[in-house]
Amino acid sequence: MASATSNPPLHSVRGLRRRFLNRIFAAVYATVILALFYHHAITLLHSTTFTSFCISLTMFFSDILLAYMWSTNQSFRMNPVTREEFPENLVKFFDQKDLPAMDIFICTADPYKEPPINVVNTALSVMSYDFPTEKLSVYLSDDGGSELTLFAFMEAVEFARTWLPFCKENNVIQRCPDAYFRSNYAQSSKTQEIKVMYDNMKTKIENVVEKGKVSVEYISNEKKRQALSQYWTKDSTRQNHSSVIQVLLDTKKDKDNMGYSMPNLVYVSREKSKATMHHFKAGALNALLRVSGIMTNSPIVLTLDCDMYSNDPSTLQRVLCYILDKSSRPNLGYMQFPQRYHGLNNADIYGSELKRLVRMNPAGMDGLDGPLYMGTGCFFLRRAFFGGPSSPVQPEIQELGPNYIVNKPIMDREILDQAHHVSGCNYENLTSWGYKIGFRYGSLVEDYYTGYRLQCEGWKSIFCDPSKPAFLGDVPISLHDVLNQNKRWAVGLLEVAFSKYSPITFGIRSMGILMGLAFAHLAFWPILGVPITVYAFLPSLILLSGISIFPKVSDPWLLAYIFLFLGAYVQDCLDFILAEGTFQRWWSDQRFWLIRGLSSFLFGSIEYIAKHLGMPTQGFNVTSKAMDDEQSKRYDEGIFEFGVESPMFLPLAMAAILNLMAFFYGGIVQIFKERNMDAFLVQVFIAGFGVLNCFPIYEAMILRSDKGRMPTRITIISTLLVWGLCAIATFVLKM
Repeated sequence: MASATSNPPLHSVRGLRRRFLNRIFAAVYATVILALFYHHAITLLHSTTFTSFCISLTMFFSDILLAYMWSTNQSFRMNPVTREEFPENLVKFFDQKDLPAMDIFICTADPYKEPPINVVNTALSVMSYDFPTEKLSVYLSDDGGSELTLFAFMEAVEFARTWLPFCKENNVIQRCPDAYFRSNYAQSSKTQEIKVMYDNMKTKIENVVEKGKVSVEYISNEKKRQALSQYWTKDSTRQNHSSVIQVLLDTKKDKDNMGYSMPNLVYVSREKSKATMHHFKAGALNALLRVSGIMTNSPIVLTLDCDMYSNDPSTLQRVLCYILDKSSRPNLGYMQFPQRYHGLNNADIYGSELKRLVRMNPAGMDGLDGPLYMGTGCFFLRRAFFGGPSSPVQPEIQELGPNYIVNKPIMDREILDQAHHVSGCNYENLTSWGYKIGFRYGSLVEDYYTGYRLQCEGWKSIFCDPSKPAFLGDVPISLHDVLNQNKRWAVGLLEVAFSKYSPITFGIRSMGILMGLAFAHLAFWPILGVPITVYAFLPSLILLSGISIFPKVSDPWLLAYIFLFLGAYVQDCLDFILAEGTFQRWWSDQRFWLIRGLSSFLFGSIEYIAKHLGMPTQGFNVTSKAMDDEQSKRYDEGIFEFGVESPMFLPLAMAAILNLMAFFYGGIVQIFKERNMDAFLVQVFIAGFGVLNCFPIYEAMILRSDKGRMPTRITIISTLLVWGLCAIATFVLKM
């Protein structure tokens, strides 16, 4: 085996030239922010009434929060880099037998919100990687403990016997069956035969899910009957059932229809009990980490969401370009691919692409010590889960050590018994699992928290963003689902931000200032809800009362506001477009930034506070990946989906109504009536900017009659609340 450092190279890295302009702009922008703070301080000192003092203080506090978030955001802009891999050079250095084995973890939790046919497609896409099958093991975690999901995978095994050799023999690039048959694939008798097989499997799985049980006519052999009957009883529920571990494929025994070995495929549903904590996804991943350690213990682990299918069969070769080259990054713990999505509408109305969060920011962190863990599309070195790079590994049992070599068959009775034992709901009691080893507990965003803690321990990471997306996933097409997902993130991030491991204190000490600020920006992301809410309501309320709170047009201080607004927006727009974005999608992204602040971040912060006061909260909810035909049609047309009476819609509707009133009555009417544009221009602009961003809300409240329109009750309640708010504001301002 040749040295991985020999030429030609396995990968390259280069810094983006705009980082120098970013640093210069950051210095100028920071100077103007400090000048604005001086202006705020002078305004506070010259306040003549208690009411004006409170208004000025509120605006000052909001600007401090915005400045803090801007300053932490600069850590991503100081040294962004881009990488390129050369997987074709691997064969010059390594034989197939030298390649390390890989365990792939796929997680699902609800067969109704996460349709099993989608999970099957994800599994089939990674089972058909261009990689030695005897070195590949796929583990499915079904945290819903559903016989429907197990049945779906039993059907998938039969289809895989034809699908896997077909892909490899015909060099198929798109190896997710559903995506392949939606593409312009080459028509032949063989492809038509396979499509019929796939459609039959899909119909069978969807029928079973619709009925909510596996009917007798679908149990075609004794193996299926035994598997489905031995685990689930009439007393089994999602939160109370025994461990289920079913080896669906054994690479040493199972062959496809062409006689080639198939990868290991193991179904796992960890034991659950009402009396024990389940730790949601992190707990499921830790159970998989232990079960896979007992059964295969591969040195590399991929975690994948159930809807995030593989889009490139050569992805594992890209990963090995870094892992096999020891000079790539010392103490490399994991490699993160960005979350990319298919099915986005042209405008990406909900900002679901999350370009800054999942592509631009990680590229900036990669120029430091490496990106965060995003929960999917991430390849870990198993050793990283067992303490820092220089810490001794001390597993409870020898078999769970990262360097342990499994020398027994995966179906061995002793192996299976031990796997059931380590997936038990009481196994973690009085151990370090979730706290010092494995995926970390303590936050609803276990992915962010796990990556953060690994970085604090000394592990580094790499961001790999090839031009052809390695993985593609689904996006929620309902606004309510998107906001609920964002609210869950908000609660989880605040749990980290205000913990003893806060990035602003513990993180900076452990990783250095730039990495600490990068993680702090993400942890404190939800506090943006405060300044966004203030700017959405306060200037417009005061404008309706005919009071000015910003510098006049003739005041030089107005230039500071103009520079800060245009500077931030223009830079963000340029960054977005340079990252292969469009202006239309950037507009949607910034609009949803405002929507998120008024709903998800606001309610997430309230839920976080309630949770820490001991009040009951909603807890973890799986985001629905199920598709409704009418919703899908409206989404494809770029129409917002409201439909349900969600309390998160109330502040959005209130802000839309209030800004419309302020813009037309408090702004245009007052300006033409009193000829006082000089004093109110900034407030009129803010109200007008709000109106421009709220057009989809006005459309949903007034112009639409479909099922996705804004519920009438939300519109009525919002209108009444706005009138009440205006009455209170008028009373207070006249005091």
